[in-house]
Amino acid sequence: MTSTEGVSRSAQGLLSFVGASWMRAPCPCLVVDGSGTVVEANTRAAGLFPRAAAGTPLKDCAPDWLVAGHRIAVSDTGGPAAPVRGRHGPWTLEAHATPGADGRIVWWLVDDTDRSLAEAALHSEQERTAFLADASSRLLASLNTERCMEVAVELAAEFLADAAVLVAPASGNRHPLATCAGAAVTHRFLRIDPSAVPGLAEALQGFPPVPSRWIDPGALPGWAVPDGFSGPVGSVVVTPLPGHGVPAGALILLRRSDHAAFDASEEVFARVFAARAGVALSAARLYREQSDITATLMAELLPPTLRQVHGVEFAGGYRASRDTERVGGDFYDVHPAAGPEKETLAVLGDVCGKGLQAAVLTGKIRSTVQALLPLAGDHQHLLGLLNGALLNSRHTRFATLVLASVRRRRSITRLRLTSAGHPSPLILRGDGTVHEAATSGTLIGALPDIRSTTADVDLRPGETCLLYTDGVTEARGGPLGDAMFGEARLKAALAGCAGMPAEAVVERTQMLAAEWIGDNRHDDIAVMAITAPRTAHLAAVDGHTPGRYTA
Repeated sequence: MTSTEGVSRSAQGLLSFVGASWMRAPCPCLVVDGSGTVVEANTRAAGLFPRAAAGTPLKDCAPDWLVAGHRIAVSDTGGPAAPVRGRHGPWTLEAHATPGADGRIVWWLVDDTDRSLAEAALHSEQERTAFLADASSRLLASLNTERCMEVAVELAAEFLADAAVLVAPASGNRHPLATCAGAAVTHRFLRIDPSAVPGLAEALQGFPPVPSRWIDPGALPGWAVPDGFSGPVGSVVVTPLPGHGVPAGALILLRRSDHAAFDASEEVFARVFAARAGVALSAARLYREQSDITATLMAELLPPTLRQVHGVEFAGGYRASRDTERVGGDFYDVHPAAGPEKETLAVLGDVCGKGLQAAVLTGKIRSTVQALLPLAGDHQHLLGLLNGALLNSRHTRFATLVLASVRRRRSITRLRLTSAGHPSPLILRGDGTVHEAATSGTLIGALPDIRSTTADVDLRPGETCLLYTDGVTEARGGPLGDAMFGEARLKAALAGCAGMPAEAVVERTQMLAAEWIGDNRHDDIAVMAITAPRTAHLAAVDGHTPGRYTA
């Protein structure tokens, strides 16, 4: 049969049921009268319904769905009834009704089993495809490793099995585990023996899974059965979670004994899901590793938190050129002396450029200066060695910086200041006057020979030396947004900080510069204040007994 209409037209010509042509039809045919009694059945119908003999009630020899369809066909006088479908043994049949003479109905039955199986398989694949698409979205929604493990076992326990256990690669001698049995996900960190579960040790190494029929559910260790799993385990699947180059773990799926065991297609589908979960877990783990590396490296590039050193106050502030960045081309450092009788070295500098590339060079400069600390007594010599190191590096950028060697003797804080192509430090006196330190020099990393002059400055209690980068003075803003902050405004702002602690001087300078800039673009900004405190904090520095010294 190719169509219902074709069957109906062929049957309409059979007004007499005496003819033998319909008896030779290629499909089962039944003739049933209006009372529901079989009038005649062809050979194929007799083979399908052995009790379908003439005079037999239809309800005694045919399935209920065909009996119900016949009642509807008899009561419907508007034309051919719609086909009815149902199961009969291993077959799915579709029955087409054609009205005949004397209220009889000819039922033509077509084997629809293959189409039903194809439709069921298509529906199953559509559901699986939709599940995988949703699973991929949920698995990739977070780069947190624990959250990714949670989503993986939740999805597996909801759609693939009654419970799921995810075993991640060992960290030391313990394995991170995530388990789910329909309730909340549980995280554990256990020392386990993967060989206790057949195929688990191999799955953790990325080898293909073993068939579920090889796994004895009764031999599972206690840690492999999640809390809340009701009933004995009936079947188990262990599948690897492939990752980026290395396995991301393994997934254990459990079903209760009162549920159907995993078949071959379900095991294959579990591996497809595991592949997606492995990619998500691997990405989350890679992100965590990269984040840890970045945080470690960033900690070395970020400006340090400054504090008081041997009775002298140090404070610093930094603002990158972009709010989304944490490091840039400006930097500062303070290298405390071994004791109060020696000089503490403070460094503030500016590398040509912005962003991460400039920050990398600042890291090299800071490391080089730290290595040259034993030579810090001679600023010219130190700058020469630093200049040579930069010229011999692969970087083509140059830098400017200022060195400040600081030592406190009684109430006086003595500074040796040397500029290498950098803006001269500003000295804030107790009466509010501000002047530049008489130091200048050649920038670093551009020329083979450099020169510099060193200025000696004494700070009395409450006086401050301010080191800054040109990001402050060259910051554009103001009413029209195009005027530079300039040295005059910086000196005026600093004059208002007379007597303030070092931290307050830095905060006020940064605040005024930020207000001037507004939302405009700007360069990196770094500020460092060195202040002689008004009172003594370290009696050992001055050689007096505690509590007796006053500045």
